[in-house]
Amino acid sequence: MVGIVHETVLDQAIVDNSKLCQWASLSCQVMGTTQLNEPDGPSEVVGQDQEQAAQLVDKAVELLGGSQRPGQRQMAKAVQRSLGEGQHLLVQAGTGVGKTLAYLLPALAQAVQADECVVVATATLALQRQIMEKDLPLALEAVKDQLDRQPVGALLMGRANYLCRAKLAGDYPDQDEVLFDLERHSSGASSSGLAAEVRQLHRWAKKTESGQRESFPGGVSARAWRQVSVNGLQCMGPKCRFVTECFAEQARERASAADLVVTNHAMVALGLAGQPVLPPYGAMVIDEAHQLTASLTNAYTDELSLGQIERAVKALDRLKVASGKVEKAGQAVAQALDQAMAGWFRAGLPEDLGLALASLRTGVRAGLTALVSCEADDASRQQVQAELEQLLTVCDRLAESQKTASSLVVWLTRPKRSLGEGDPVLYVAPLEVASKVRQGLLDQATTILTSATLQVGGSFDAPASAIGLELTERDHLWRGLEVESPFDFAHQAILYVAKHLPAPDREGRAAAEQHEVMARLIEASNGGALGLFSSQKAAERAAEAVGGKVDFTVLCQGETSLGALVEQFIEEPETCLFGTLSLWQGLDAPGPTCRLVMIDRLPFPRPDEPMAQARTQAANQAGRNGFMEVAASHAAMLLAQGVGRLIRRSEDRGVVAVLDSRLATAGYRGLMLAGLPPMWRTDNLETVIASLESLAES
Repeated sequence: MVGIVHETVLDQAIVDNSKLCQWASLSCQVMGTTQLNEPDGPSEVVGQDQEQAAQLVDKAVELLGGSQRPGQRQMAKAVQRSLGEGQHLLVQAGTGVGKTLAYLLPALAQAVQADECVVVATATLALQRQIMEKDLPLALEAVKDQLDRQPVGALLMGRANYLCRAKLAGDYPDQDEVLFDLERHSSGASSSGLAAEVRQLHRWAKKTESGQRESFPGGVSARAWRQVSVNGLQCMGPKCRFVTECFAEQARERASAADLVVTNHAMVALGLAGQPVLPPYGAMVIDEAHQLTASLTNAYTDELSLGQIERAVKALDRLKVASGKVEKAGQAVAQALDQAMAGWFRAGLPEDLGLALASLRTGVRAGLTALVSCEADDASRQQVQAELEQLLTVCDRLAESQKTASSLVVWLTRPKRSLGEGDPVLYVAPLEVASKVRQGLLDQATTILTSATLQVGGSFDAPASAIGLELTERDHLWRGLEVESPFDFAHQAILYVAKHLPAPDREGRAAAEQHEVMARLIEASNGGALGLFSSQKAAERAAEAVGGKVDFTVLCQGETSLGALVEQFIEEPETCLFGTLSLWQGLDAPGPTCRLVMIDRLPFPRPDEPMAQARTQAANQAGRNGFMEVAASHAAMLLAQGVGRLIRRSEDRGVVAVLDSRLATAGYRGLMLAGLPPMWRTDNLETVIASLESLAES
C-alpha cells in the first residue's frame, strides 16, 4: 500500500519567479512533502484471480483504444483480492485512475465465480447514468468469453422513481389541482404549467419501456412527477390491478435475476433499515463513498411540519373518518412550535411541545384504527394510510429521542417570517450511522468503498470509524489502499493560497478584498474560472461585484437550471461560473474551459448546524477533539472535492486559488493540505498572475 502525507507549511518560497512565468518550467518541488511507502503485504504475491482482474482491465482498455493505467490495474487486483478473501477494502483512487472499470470488472468476475449478486451503489444520478450507459456495457463486452458465462447487469431505484400505472389510470385520488386543471383544459380553458407537464407524462407513459423518471426527455418537476408516481408506503402491492405491468416490479424482477445491480445510497439505507428493497447479495461496492455517511443520515432524517398534519386531517375528512383528535393536536403543536426557539434541542424537547406531540401520536393511531373499517376503495385507503403512517413514524422517533439513552438529534428550523417563507419544521436524525452500517452491511457482506477523496488528513481512520470499522481491526477485517492519480499535478497545477488576505468572517468583511483578487485572477486567465462559494449569498455577491470588474460573462447558480449553466460554462471557454455545494462535487469540465478554480473560504459546516453541534459535543465528551473530528474533517473532505474540479485529464493545466488565509496560517492546515493533490504551492499572487497569463497566451 502507498500512503502519501503532505505536511506543507506555506511560507514564502525562495524560487526564481522568472522561471515560474513559463508554465512548462514549473518546479515539481512540494515544500515539506513526505512520501511514505509501505509494502502491500500479501498482495505482492498476485493470485490467479488478481491476474484475471488485470487482464480484464487490459481488454477493456483495448476496446476503448486507450493506454494502460498502472493504477487502474493495481486497484482491480486489490478489489479482486478483497472480494475473494472476504476482506473489506477502502480505496482512494485519484482522478484519472479509472476506478469505475477497476471495480466493475472484478465485481462481474466475482459474481459469476461465486454465483452471487454484487451490488454497486452510487450517490449521484449522474454517476449511476454513466455506469449504466457507458461503463457497464464496456465491462460486459470486456468479460465476454472470459468467464464461465456472460454476466447480466441491471439498474434498480426506489419505487418513486418509476411511473405508476395505477396512478396513471386514476386509481389514486389526486391531492393537487391537476384534475381540475385538466378538466378546464378539455373544456377549452387554458391550463396551468403543471397540467401541461402531467399531460406530457401521460403521453410518454404509452411509449416508455423503463418508466424511469430520469429517462423522461427534458426533465420533469417534482410536483408533476408526484401525480404519476407513488412511494413504497402508497403502493398497493399485490392488490394492484397493474402489478404484472408495474415498471417498479419489473425492475425488481430484473435485479433479482442479475449478477450485478446498480443502485444508489438511498436504497442501501432502506436495506439497512430492514426493508427488502435489494436482491440478496454477497458483496457490495460503494462508490462516491465519501458521501455515504451524509447520504445515510439524510435517509434516516424525518421531519414534521404543520403542512403534514393539515394534509392528514384533509385525507381523513375525504374518507369521512373522524379527524378531530388529529386536528386538535395539530393546533397544540402549532402553538408549541411558535413558542420554541429554533436550533438544536440540546436539553430535549420543550415540555409543551412534548405533550402536544404525544397527543398527536395518540390521534394518529386512532385515525389508523378507524381507517380499517371505513368504506373506501383500496387505493384511497392506502394513500391515507401512508400519510398517517409517515406522521406516526416521526412522532414515534420524536418520543424516542426523549429517552436518556437515545442517540437521536432533534432540531427546529424557523423560516424568516419577514420573507413569508413556509412553516417551521421539526427534524429528527441519528447521531451516527456507523452501527447500522456495521450490523446491516459490514457484518453481512464483503464491502468495497471507493472515492477520489476518501482519506482525511492522509489517513483512512476517520472514514473507517464513521462506518463502524475499528482501527484495531485493520489488516484483518479491512485494509486501505491509496491509488495515485496518473496526472503530474506538480507540473499541471498551482495551488495558490492568499496568505495576505484577512481571514473571512460570516459578515463578509473581507469580501471586497477577495473580489479584487478574483477579478485579477480572472483577467489573467482570460476567463474560464469556476468559483466555489460557501453560501448562495456569497456566490451572488461575488458574481455581481466581480462581473462588474471583468470583461467576461460571469454566471451564477440560481439564474437558471444548473444543467443549463454548466452546459454554457463548458461550451464557452471564456465564461465563468460561480456557485455553491452542487458545484464542489461531481462537476466534470475537462479541457481549457476550466483553468482557474477559486474557493472563497474553507468549507466548514455552519457553527450553528445542529448535526455538527451534536456530533462535536459527543466527540468532546468521549475525550476526542470534536472540532478536528467533525468540522475540520468535513472541511478537508469537501476542500479536496472542490480542488478536484481543476485537473480532469492529463492535458489540463490551471490554478486553484484558495482565498482563505487560514489554509496558510491555522493549526489545522496540515489536515487540509494532506488531502490535496501534490500541486506546486505558493502564496505569491504575482507569480500566479504571470503563470495564468502565460497559460492564457498558449
